[in-house]
Amino acid sequence: MDDRQSKIETHESVWIHDTARLYGHIKIAENASVWPYVVMRSEMHHIEIGPRSNIQDFVMVHVGGATPTIVGADCSITHHVTLHGCTIGDRCLIGINATIMDGATIGANSIVAGHSIVSENSHFPENSIIAGAPAKLIKTRDSGQANAMNAAFYARNAENYAKGIHRSSLQDLRDVGFITDK
Repeated sequence: MDDRQSKIETHESVWIHDTARLYGHIKIAENASVWPYVVMRSEMHHIEIGPRSNIQDFVMVHVGGATPTIVGADCSITHHVTLHGCTIGDRCLIGINATIMDGATIGANSIVAGHSIVSENSHFPENSIIAGAPAKLIKTRDSGQANAMNAAFYARNAENYAKGIHRSSLQDLRDVGFITDK
């Protein structure tokens, strides 16, 4: 195979909406989901999406000039986010319309607030709460459990969408921990 051709590798459990567009070298791990109107492009380097991570509606994932784009396990990349040649650790939530630029790294269990702009080569440690333009560390807190719960909810949604079910049941919400019967 010519190395210039697209090479999209997905686990059999991955759900990708029909309107998503994937080009280049992309690897998507088990139980991950790619939602409507996502675009992923890797003309060089590669894109990796970790297990149970979700790439939500209208997200743009692109590689940097010198860096791949890597998303860890159990992450939620929410609506209209731009990821550009960056690395996102496990159990992160990237808020609506945030932008994360080339060479930036977000540590595990972190949250990037909506509309934040993470500048090139910025590095944030695990358990960060990041906000602003340019983005700054606001506080530290381990958000891993809550972020993984959100990712589990999207994994369940993707299972349902693959079956033509577009609404969550109370049992779905219980199964992922959103509702407890205590």
